[in-house]
Amino acid sequence: MIGKTTNADVAQLFEKPADLLDIRGENQFRVRAYRNAARTISGMQSNVAELVEHGEDLSKYQGIGTAIAEKISEIVRTGRLSKLEEVERELPEGLLDLMRIPELGPRRVKELHDELGITGTEELAAALEKGRVRELPGFGEKLESSLREQLRRMSDRGEDTRLLLPSAEKTAERMVRYLEAHVEMQHITVAGSYRRRKETVGDLDILVVAEPSQHAAHIMDVFTAYEDVRTVAMKGETRSSVVLRSGVQIDLRLLNEQSYGSALQYFTGSKEHNIALRRVAQEQGFKVSEYGIFRGEEQVAGATESSMYERLGLAWIPPELREGHDEIEAAREGRLPQLVEERDIRGDLHSHTSATDGSFSLEEMASAARSAGYEYLAVTDHSKHLSVARGLDEDGLARQIEEIAKLNDGWDDFRLLASVEVDILDDGRLDLSDEVLSRLDLVVCSIHSGLNKTEQTQTERLIRAMDNPNCNIIGHATGRLIGSREAYPVNIEHLLKAAAERGCHFEINAQPERLDLKDDHVRAARELGVKIAVGSDAHAPAHFDFMRYGVYQARRGGLEAGDVLNTRPWSELARLIKRS
Repeated sequence: MIGKTTNADVAQLFEKPADLLDIRGENQFRVRAYRNAARTISGMQSNVAELVEHGEDLSKYQGIGTAIAEKISEIVRTGRLSKLEEVERELPEGLLDLMRIPELGPRRVKELHDELGITGTEELAAALEKGRVRELPGFGEKLESSLREQLRRMSDRGEDTRLLLPSAEKTAERMVRYLEAHVEMQHITVAGSYRRRKETVGDLDILVVAEPSQHAAHIMDVFTAYEDVRTVAMKGETRSSVVLRSGVQIDLRLLNEQSYGSALQYFTGSKEHNIALRRVAQEQGFKVSEYGIFRGEEQVAGATESSMYERLGLAWIPPELREGHDEIEAAREGRLPQLVEERDIRGDLHSHTSATDGSFSLEEMASAARSAGYEYLAVTDHSKHLSVARGLDEDGLARQIEEIAKLNDGWDDFRLLASVEVDILDDGRLDLSDEVLSRLDLVVCSIHSGLNKTEQTQTERLIRAMDNPNCNIIGHATGRLIGSREAYPVNIEHLLKAAAERGCHFEINAQPERLDLKDDHVRAARELGVKIAVGSDAHAPAHFDFMRYGVYQARRGGLEAGDVLNTRPWSELARLIKRS
């Protein structure tokens, strides 16, 4: 198997046992070891299969011990992981199906299994029908309704296939490259929730306008002949649908030039946005559909997406905002935000090195950040309470501060910020002394333990942390891991109001499995005047690319460049975060 295995293949085989061990309630050190290995491997710039082939000692990489190195070798050489197969034999296979439902992380899956004996989606559906799920602590009617909808969608597709946005990107980009290589096209765009940059994506909708000389039958033949197709669900002259081996459904729609813009608008969605747009059209005596805007039988707009909005007296609305909030009114009144762009970002305010659980040295991470065009990088290694990450104590952090100062002496176009991601303890105190924290450029405060507290207790805990004048930014404020760990209960509105009063700020953690804060929380922060830091949480140079997912999330929350801390040069940012 050597030479065919990608780093993503290996990382995925470590994520799966981590999920299963988490459901089983295993020691979190073991679970984290698998997750850290997956993260390290995905961030490696060298192909792990080639390293195994050349006999390189993988245990020299941070996050990969001897036992994990042996398992990597097993995967590369056999395509299997015996530990995964062992755990799969011990747990019902259907539990992993439950884990694919975004609202069900390991803790909730374990509770469903332990309390109600649920081992798969059919049993979950039956329990929902009987009203048993809502009776469990932390579930309730709202979650019950959401679970019903997720199961309905899984039933419609045969399985749940929601992907994190980076995985959806890879799937979409491969298909687009394939079509471009075999079909002459004027336009090709991936629409739907993918274009709105949602954190997870289900089906992919691809819209195509082809040259007049192309026969529709040929285009559909090419599409359905894609090598990764498992099933051709339908095949027609203007629309075909396939299901890939991964379970992802892709629909291809062939359009004419006159209706391309209207179809792009319609299939980008969301449903709520389209309903609101249709209402605006009806008020003006128009009919709007995927084929255009019509007055009677006459098409008056539709060739371009911008013409659709312009005809209705609206400014063009960025796809990320089309979620049925107040974007229609804002477009009518000329108050749409000028959304932040990735090019506005001047530096990264969350990263880790090999001093704790990162995979690369301080100098290596700094060099990669400079190469990425950043003006500064905050090194936010963990504090001592997070022992599984070998967190720094006061002495260790003091030594890192000195090392950063020496490195900064060698640059005139870049600055390392002496920082830390300090743990918020159970009682709201910070894990390191005020003496050492006061020496730092920036302090990110995060919760990594005690996730099962009540909403009131967790909210008070975070507010106490913000009471400390050394607290600048609250990191990944709800603790969620999309698809594997639900957010801990916390009153975001109270937290944001407390932050505004104290001069604290919040983070969008750009790790694709976190994207924490959620977009609706980001909107609330903007309304209250709380500034947002977008941080990649990079543990390796390759992870700096995560920044764009954080920017997408910021855009979905309606943020402009001025709402984001790290769009500023360091001299201005330093003044902004300073607490009097």
